[in-house]
Amino acid sequence: MEKTTKRRSPRAQALLQFGLIVGIIFFVNFIANTFYTHFDLTEEKRFTLTKPTRELLNGLNERVFIEVLLDGEFPAGFKRLQSTTREMLDDFRSETGYVDYRFEDPSAGSIDDINDRRKALSENGINPVNLRVMEQGESTQKLIYPFAIVHYKNRQMPVKLLENESPTLSPDEVINNSVSLLEYKFANAIKKLEAQSKPIILFTDGHGELSELQTTDLQRSLSQFYETDRIILDSVVEVPTKSTLAKKPAQPGEFIRKPCEMLIIAKPKTAFSEKDKFKIDQYVMNGGKVIWLIDRLGASLDSMRINGHFIPRDYPINLEDILFKYGVRIQPDLVVDLQCTKIPLQTGVVGNAPQYEMFPWFFHPAVLPSVDHPIVKNLDRTELRFCSSIDTIRTKTAVKKTPILRTSKYSRLQFSPIDLSFDILRYQPDPAKFDKGEQNVGVLLEGIFPSNYENRVSQEMAAGLTRAGVQFKSVSEPTRMLVISDGDVAANPTRIDEKGEETWLPLGFNKFERTTYSNKDLMLNAVEYLTDASGVIEARSREVKLRLLDTVSAKSEKTFWQSVNIGTSVAFVALFGFLFTWLRKRKYSR
Repeated sequence: MEKTTKRRSPRAQALLQFGLIVGIIFFVNFIANTFYTHFDLTEEKRFTLTKPTRELLNGLNERVFIEVLLDGEFPAGFKRLQSTTREMLDDFRSETGYVDYRFEDPSAGSIDDINDRRKALSENGINPVNLRVMEQGESTQKLIYPFAIVHYKNRQMPVKLLENESPTLSPDEVINNSVSLLEYKFANAIKKLEAQSKPIILFTDGHGELSELQTTDLQRSLSQFYETDRIILDSVVEVPTKSTLAKKPAQPGEFIRKPCEMLIIAKPKTAFSEKDKFKIDQYVMNGGKVIWLIDRLGASLDSMRINGHFIPRDYPINLEDILFKYGVRIQPDLVVDLQCTKIPLQTGVVGNAPQYEMFPWFFHPAVLPSVDHPIVKNLDRTELRFCSSIDTIRTKTAVKKTPILRTSKYSRLQFSPIDLSFDILRYQPDPAKFDKGEQNVGVLLEGIFPSNYENRVSQEMAAGLTRAGVQFKSVSEPTRMLVISDGDVAANPTRIDEKGEETWLPLGFNKFERTTYSNKDLMLNAVEYLTDASGVIEARSREVKLRLLDTVSAKSEKTFWQSVNIGTSVAFVALFGFLFTWLRKRKYSR
């Protein structure tokens, strides 16, 4: 008996194939929506969040809403910033469901709505950027807001998405730097808004340090996320840290002190007593962070203008031994650099009016960071004044020493005693004489530090420490500190206003050149890095390489690559047509 098989009709087969294809498409979309992943094949892993950022996002327990003020039509550069911001926030959302965002255009709506919105933004410190746009051959100006506002736990924080423009960087490089810092800026804002309390930063006082007026801008900038105050070391038994307070349980009725997250020693001029140095030393031993802003020699333009010359002398601050123990030595010299800022000098008189010209002042280096470190990543030039060179010293314990500020290769040193005068400007500088290469003027120290008072604590002193409840430590907990051989790096300039009162100007502002240098950003980054326990600042070292076309090769090989692109497309279509026809003929010829 013959066995017969029933074959499906072509229509049934076609419907079955169509149903299978639709089912596969729905299944793939369901899997794609349920499980998100992507493959980052870029060299610098630009589409992969750093581990601290992922840990921060996964630890959120409340909703974060980010309002991005970048909606609308922009030129190509800003479109890249706009699209990259959206992609970055999508990456944040892929890590946690607590992140949401919305793009808005502050220039949309009626004139009254726009003015009200701009006024509200200005009150929150959000000011627009004047962008020039070319449309149909005509140049127009447009106010844009390259900002985002992060909302979290009934608090909000503005985030500036566009880095400051610089004469040393092209617009493409500015956009590229802005793109590379997006992850850090958003993660840092969330981290600060999530913090339950503000860390405490103390400026030492009582040794001729920078006055409150001279540190006004820095303290105001820090006050948004830190508590700042001044401390006279002679008035306290110890500088408390988290480690020391943890060892001292609160007694009934006892005042509970807060730990000091960081000490800033800004340009002292008089000697530190051994008691004060001991308190700083034990603060470091218990995990405290310190920023040392030290002038080794006392020199200033004001001193020179009186007599036309000046001989700087050592400041007797008595800190050489403790810094040496920690791994650095500030030399008694002055660094002279061809890459410097300018000062005005009188060159003549026309009528009764003096005439001034701007001259490069080699004792004020304009330092452009050249190392890849989160503190100085994408920073423009920092102005230093009468700084000294810093040597690194081998230490008893493991201390990592990273020079983060170095002068240019056109530098030399002048050792004390030095007769400073303006005569150096009478002659054209000879670059061959500036041959000492790059000099360290800022060094970051990280690791475990030895105590400056190891084997120096007598029995009587140990008994006094015990009575005061202080436990001596000879080796520190892992900690960090920064040493810069210029105290003025943190000093904002001052001026006399119309009322005859002394007021302050922004930190980094050069009154002679009318230019703002990156001194404030340097100090804020340094504080952020030294106090950052979560490691979020690691994202600041991310680098997005700007790969520009070789315009010369592009022009010379233009015809060849056009032919390749067109020919490859035509060949692919022809090959597909041939294969499709051949397979169809083979199938139906049977």
